Amino acid sequence: MTDATGTTDGTTDTATPDTATVPDRSGLYLVDGSGFIFRAFHALPMMTRPDGTPVNAVMGFSNMLLKLLADIKAEAVAVVFDSKRLNFRNEFYPDYKAHRPEPPEELRPQFALIREATEAFCLPCLELEGYEADDLIATYARLARDAGRPVTIVSSDKDLMQLVGPGIGMFDPMKNKSIGPDEVFEKFGVAPDKVVDVQALAGDSVDNVPGVPGIGIKTAAQLITEYGDLDGLLANAEKIKQPARRQKLIDFAEQARVSRRLVQLDAHAPPPKPLEELRVREPDHQKLIDFLKAQGFRSIVARVEMEMQKDGRIADGSAPAAASSPTAAAPAGTALSGTAAATEAPAPAARPHALHSVEKRYKLVQDLAALAVWVERARTTGVVAVDTETDSLTPATATLVGISLATEPGLACYIPLAHGAGAAEAGQLDFDAAPPPAQIPVAEAMAALKGVLEDPAILKVGHNFKFDHQLFARHGISVSPIDDSMLISYALEGGAHGHGMDELAELHLAYTPIPFKEVCGTGKNQITFDKVPLDKALDYAAEDADITLRLWTLLKPRLVEARMVTVYETIDRPLVPVVADMERCGVRLDQAALARLSQDLAVRLVEIEKDVHALAGQGFNIGSPKQLGEVLFDTLKLGAGKKGKTGAYSTDSSVLEELAEQGHAIAQRVLDWRQLAKLKSTYTDALQQKIDKNTGRVHTAFALAATNTGRLSSTDPNLQNIPVRTEEGRKIRRAFVAADGHKLLSVDYSQIELRLVAEMADIKALKDAFRDGLDIHAATAAKVFGIPLEQMTSDIRRKAKAINFGIIYGISGFGLGRQLGIAPGEANAFIKAYLENFHELKVWMEATKAFARQHGHVVTLFGRRCYMPGIQDRNAARRSFAERQAINAPIQGTAADIMKRAMNRMPAALAEAGSNARMLLQVHDELLFEVPEAEAEQAAALVRKVMEEAASLSVPLVAEAGIGDNWEEAH
Repeated sequence: MTDATGTTDGTTDTATPDTATVPDRSGLYLVDGSGFIFRAFHALPMMTRPDGTPVNAVMGFSNMLLKLLADIKAEAVAVVFDSKRLNFRNEFYPDYKAHRPEPPEELRPQFALIREATEAFCLPCLELEGYEADDLIATYARLARDAGRPVTIVSSDKDLMQLVGPGIGMFDPMKNKSIGPDEVFEKFGVAPDKVVDVQALAGDSVDNVPGVPGIGIKTAAQLITEYGDLDGLLANAEKIKQPARRQKLIDFAEQARVSRRLVQLDAHAPPPKPLEELRVREPDHQKLIDFLKAQGFRSIVARVEMEMQKDGRIADGSAPAAASSPTAAAPAGTALSGTAAATEAPAPAARPHALHSVEKRYKLVQDLAALAVWVERARTTGVVAVDTETDSLTPATATLVGISLATEPGLACYIPLAHGAGAAEAGQLDFDAAPPPAQIPVAEAMAALKGVLEDPAILKVGHNFKFDHQLFARHGISVSPIDDSMLISYALEGGAHGHGMDELAELHLAYTPIPFKEVCGTGKNQITFDKVPLDKALDYAAEDADITLRLWTLLKPRLVEARMVTVYETIDRPLVPVVADMERCGVRLDQAALARLSQDLAVRLVEIEKDVHALAGQGFNIGSPKQLGEVLFDTLKLGAGKKGKTGAYSTDSSVLEELAEQGHAIAQRVLDWRQLAKLKSTYTDALQQKIDKNTGRVHTAFALAATNTGRLSSTDPNLQNIPVRTEEGRKIRRAFVAADGHKLLSVDYSQIELRLVAEMADIKALKDAFRDGLDIHAATAAKVFGIPLEQMTSDIRRKAKAINFGIIYGISGFGLGRQLGIAPGEANAFIKAYLENFHELKVWMEATKAFARQHGHVVTLFGRRCYMPGIQDRNAARRSFAERQAINAPIQGTAADIMKRAMNRMPAALAEAGSNARMLLQVHDELLFEVPEAEAEQAAALVRKVMEEAASLSVPLVAEAGIGDNWEEAH
């Protein structure tokens, strides 16, 4: 039976073609290969092949080329490159492009590989000594136009805009935007045929085109518009009314003519190949696959092989593992195509066409009969992608607006639950003018979905599933088992790039998802998702589930290839429900105590402000870096000061600390003021606003895939950076309190990073000291300084402690000297003595840096990879920073992995012991619990045991527990 929606299963099912602004697909496409290279290089983090060759630009270039070819499907394509640095322009103007820096060292070996990539794609590769790529593009554009063939220049380079005209257009593949005369006028203020004249006047500092001093693009456009062209302007220069401008045009007339010669493209360069040879050849897929495999580009190989399977070039079932899932009917490696909507509205122009065409069938589910169809589909496939839409980003308080499901790539639905009034078919946003659209009551929808979401035989796939897990938990559903495409990506390539769905869709599927702002708007006009008409909601929400499923199908098999199964399956994936429960629970705050502390800080800030003004001899805004800099360096003459690009003096903490060390009291008081102001704004004021009115608790969000080392990070609010060594910070911790009849239990690892240094570097002396339960800092001091333990002083122990912890972070002699109040030379001697006595550490540090340079990452004891993008940076400071990171990351990352293992084991251990303790927070090496007062001691013993047994090392893990009415007391 067909209902009012026009389909037999009670769903809205439409699929309209995508209509992005790709130009005419016929004719000749000229790709600015040099532009592609630099865009690709700067868009992706550094990555290397197994042999150490950098390949980030090669990967980006290959992705861009693959996407472009699928988008345009043109008759003729050529990729054009610059030949050498010098060309005919240097003959009459030797300083042309003289200021351009040499290409980065990491890019140089990639130039040849990128040309190999072009050949592997079976595309003509054009370059000509003595000419720039832009000249060849101009030449072939002219030849094709004269032959009556339309031309599209694939580039966003402003220097090529002079070529735009009848028969010749441009296309920016990154923005998916055509560039015609209107866009050129918007850029230069003149028509394309006048661009050269404008550029000749304005010059170009990047290419060292001199132009006329003091004349920019806007002024140049006005002058050319008024006088017709450059020659007309220079001939009438004496008539210019403004004296300064008139004189410059007279004085620099010849310079303007030289600049015109520099920017004018040569459209009559000798063509390296006849125009007729620039035809798209039948690709040699095996040649392309062999090239891509040699570079290690698994995701691109998967896409090419899927295309071969789709076209029948390889037998079904022989596609790579990425397509061998229960959803292989339409492989997730294919990019999305088309769009689904309840109306015939076209897709947003900013989204690209498909890489591989897979029809998108998105359906609107508005009754229980239709929902039953999707429940059955999920049972049949055994895998379903799930995503939720809400009216807020805070899962503890957000309203569940709708749910989307995807059971195979391209097949997804959206189940609206709490959309407001407003007819979707009318597309109106006046939600008081019409009744709400047809929707399933929330309770009924939850009852219908509960069986699937809790069925152990059906895998639920999400992206950042922690958010969705909390929402379902609030409705009495414990979703299990789950997979998380965000965490799979994080396990595979932790710090190499971001792991948001949009970024991964671009990276792996060559697809740009519908932007949230297209659906809900921005700024003051932004609406919540419950106000979105159902046609738009369907497109956006169903696409999220669809992309999630495709990413999962593509990335999950790579865990085996990359040997990341253990990291994902035993550390990251089990953590999702654990952290979700922590966030739901939250931690209780004493708002009155915070208010008193805020008031106290406000009084103290006023007092410090008076001190600063008295020391300055005048009043000013201490919070203004500009005013502060003027007072310190212009009024008080405390030094020369350093000015930034804005012309204002730098007054960051390092500047103030240096002045304070020189004895300038005003600098120290400003530092005091800043510290208290930050505590007040970031914690005592802000935390009060974050207290949930219903629970009286603060619910922080723990990011599971944000750090380079695997550590969790706390946001909104950040509860991990409350200072613990200052009295003010301790007062803030006192405001975190236990519920009535309960205590707070804090358990943290003792010196875990030092223990891991001993373990990973295999330092016998340190391992023995830890096994014997010695005071590690005293034992270190005895070893380094040759002083018997019985003669140890607190000062010597303090120095050893500073080196122990500093060495992990690559501390320098200068940094250690400042920390200990000694000369850098003396501090360097301490570090040297330390490394000589613990020679295993020095060997391990050098080996770790060498590994990072070769592979681009370091590895924790559990196999997690921590990526080091700057490890081969040409800049010595950035490279040195990356080397220090390389030493610290495996230590910090292993500590993070151990903490996660403990957290994953904690719920079952507490449940088995019958404990009512609840885990509230994870802060670096510490776990915070709320436990009934009568159970506190038993819970402390149990938690310590779980934490100490989270890893088997040759040195003991030690956890220390504290119990109190508030966090400060417990810790």
